[in-house]
Amino acid sequence: MPSSKEYLNFILEQLSGLKDITYRTMMGEYIIYYHGKIVGGIYDDRFLVKPVKSAIAYMPNAEYELPYEGAKKMLLVDDVDNKEFLAGLVNVMYDELPAPKSKKKK
Repeated sequence: MPSSKEYLNFILEQLSGLKDITYRTMMGEYIIYYHGKIVGGIYDDRFLVKPVKSAIAYMPNAEYELPYEGAKKMLLVDDVDNKEFLAGLVNVMYDELPAPKSKKKK
């Protein structure tokens, strides 16, 4: 079941206090970026983030869920109604996230 544009817009609104939040559509789901780094995504109307150490420490009771069949497990963000919590989560994760891959020109 693809994620709804309404849920994407809700999450983007919740993250609106952060500068440079972007997204990319991928196979009916949405990848969320912060300053060009992938934070996580919206899968089946769930906001999932990469399970980096800082995110695990920030959400010690978070459940691990599969974004889609065959993928690595990610952390389910269940407190999506709390803008300050979400901004704090994304900020604390940023330094640990891998740098974007450079696109090679052919």
